[in-house]
Order: sequence, then structure tokens, then C-alpha cells
Amino acid sequence: MPVQTRRRSTSTESGNPLATRGAAGRRSSGRSGPGSGRSGSGRRPRRKDPIWARTMVVLGALLMMLSGTTIVGSKWLIAQATSGIEQSNLLGVAGKTDAEGGDSLEGPIDMLLLGIDHRGSWAESDTRADTIIILHIPATHDQAYLISVPRDTEVEIPPFDKSGWPGGVGKATEAFFHGAQNGAGHDGGAQLMAETIKNLTGVSFDGAAIINFSGFKSVIDSLGSVRLCVDEDTPSIHMTLVDGQPMWNSDAAKVSGEKQQVVHKKGCREMQGWEALDFSRQRYGLDNGDYDRQKNQQKLIKAMAKKAMANGVMTNPLKLNELIDAAGKAFVLDTGKVPLPDFVFTLRGVAANDLVMLRTNGGSFNGNSAGRENIDPLSQDMFQAVKNDNLAEFILANPTVLAGQE
Repeated sequence: MPVQTRRRSTSTESGNPLATRGAAGRRSSGRSGPGSGRSGSGRRPRRKDPIWARTMVVLGALLMMLSGTTIVGSKWLIAQATSGIEQSNLLGVAGKTDAEGGDSLEGPIDMLLLGIDHRGSWAESDTRADTIIILHIPATHDQAYLISVPRDTEVEIPPFDKSGWPGGVGKATEAFFHGAQNGAGHDGGAQLMAETIKNLTGVSFDGAAIINFSGFKSVIDSLGSVRLCVDEDTPSIHMTLVDGQPMWNSDAAKVSGEKQQVVHKKGCREMQGWEALDFSRQRYGLDNGDYDRQKNQQKLIKAMAKKAMANGVMTNPLKLNELIDAAGKAFVLDTGKVPLPDFVFTLRGVAANDLVMLRTNGGSFNGNSAGRENIDPLSQDMFQAVKNDNLAEFILANPTVLAGQE
């Protein structure tokens, strides 16, 4: 996996191609001030204009990284297909300000991706974010990095008036739950999570996405399948085969038939949507627990990106429409104040093979006396490198942070 070290030169960098926006010029917290474009309730009204360009920032990480020629040919079609994807304020005070470049895409792009498992009958307040990923695209806009934050990391969860949360210490996964209480819903959960992760890592964000795993299955199904490699036999704690058909354990318990535990066998193969998602959600019984799950989830993201490009999705109007329509059922997006068309051309240089997977804590549990995790010094330095947009140089000096690049 190549790791680029070049930087894009801008007029503010005095012609130095290796210059970056330093700490003095970087973005501070909050988007909630004047001119933020957010309503007082925190939820933006549904846009009537196409939001496809904004959507591709996230889908570029999760499904595909686009080339310039593909973008030009598909612009109108993508605009139509993505009109149903929900936009909302997911960042609150964790978004980049104008001073940090939050009103443009000229510098690095940082997004917070939150995976939840929320089914239709569940209350929004009964949700935790079990997947927490930072997507970093450097100012060169020709590479993308995925960094997973361990769900059990001990964090200071700040007070949050919308949900009545007074503040306190907890696991990172719990921040979403505390933010979603008392009617604050998923928007509140994401906002408190974003503020918590910003305080933990020092990184503020250009955008965020809530990814509903239950809806995400249809996105993979629209691709047909994805190729994943299983490192060790992995029993599922979520699903059972009933007469050969996969069912949630709770549903399988209510019916009769021949029942068999789902076990994801070691080896590489094409997986259907239900199988790929179930495999990527397992952590119990794996050698490195949640760290192996983080790795498998990153592998799934990359596999989807590769499949979308290899399968000709971006040049087939019918496949493209089906894919983005499925995404509308799986995503809630927040992409800030940047004009819509800019996202397309900003990301046109990033390809699926440029998606680099990184790991925290050396890929193993870094526990404290309370049984929770701490972020080790090297990982703290990695987050600082994200903030300073010198992540490529950091990786070259510390190659152990690279995860398996299958």
C-alpha cells in the first residue's frame, strides 16, 4: 500500500509544496455560531437541491473512490439518486469552523463515521455506536485513511444539555447513548459522540455519518457480494441458520426447523450482504477481540470500494441508481457548509486502492485498572498527526500503525 507524502501547494503556503496549515491556522471547535446554516433545533431542513456531491465524501470511503471521468459522466444520475438521503446536524460543536477551513475543501478533510445497529421497533434512545471510525483525507486529496477508535476506550463524556446528560467518565460507545436520551435522538447521540471524540483525539470534523448496519445490508446486496478474507473460524453470536436461511437469534428462537450456528470459516470468498455484515460485527472469541473486529470492518469498507469500481457500478446508470437508493436507507449525513459540487472534484483523485487502514494501540487491548482501554502514546501521536495533516510522514516513521491491507 503506497503512502503518499506530497502536499498540495496553496497561495497561503508561500509556494512551499510541503507546507501545511499549522496549528495557528487550524480549525477550532464548533459550528453553532452565526452563519453556521443550522437551525436552532439543530436539524437542518431537507434540501431540495441534489446532495450527491456531499454524499460521495462518505460513499467514497465506504463504497467507492471515484475517478474524474466517472464523475463527469454520472453527475446528473447521482444527483437524482441521492436526493432521498437524509441530512442532519450530527457534529454540533465538534465541526470545523470557518477559520479552520470548515467552509471549504482546500485543506484536509476529516469525517467521523459511526456504526449503529438500530432496528425499526427500537427506540432511538436505546442505541450505542459500536463502530467509531475517523476518515482522514490529506490536503493532497489523493489518499484516504481509516482509523478505528476502540469502543471501550475510557473517555470523559462532556455535559450535554439537549439530553440532560450531566457529564462523566464512560466508554466511548456510551457517548452516543447518553446524547440520544430525552428526545435528543440520533442527532443528539452523534453530536455528543463527535464532541467526545474531538476531546479525545484533538481532531475536529468536516462531516459525519451515521451508518445503520441493518440498512447497510441492502447496500452490499446491491453490489451482489463482496470478497472478504476470514483469518480464523469465527462463530456468530447474532445469527442462526434455520433450514439453511439466516435469522437473528431472537427470531430463530420463535420458529421451528433445523437450526445451525452460523460460523464464518477461515479463508477468502465472496460474501452476501447478511454474511459480510455479520462477520464484520463479531468480536467475541477472536484473538484480539474488538481490534480484530475493527480490522474486519475496515476490510469490509475497502472490499466494498473495490467491488463498486470493479463491477462497473459507476458507469452503469441502473446499478448506480440501485446502489445510491440503498444507501439512502442506511445513512444519515452531515457535511457542513461546503458547496455541493466541490466534493466531487475534490475527491476525484482518490482511488479504492488508496484507502489505507490504520490501527490504534498496536492492535491489542490496552487496558487500565477499571477494565477499560486507554489510548497509548503512539496512537495519541497518530491522532496529532491527523490534526496536523502530516499522517503520511508519521506512518513512514511508525509503520507498525498500518493494519493488514488485504
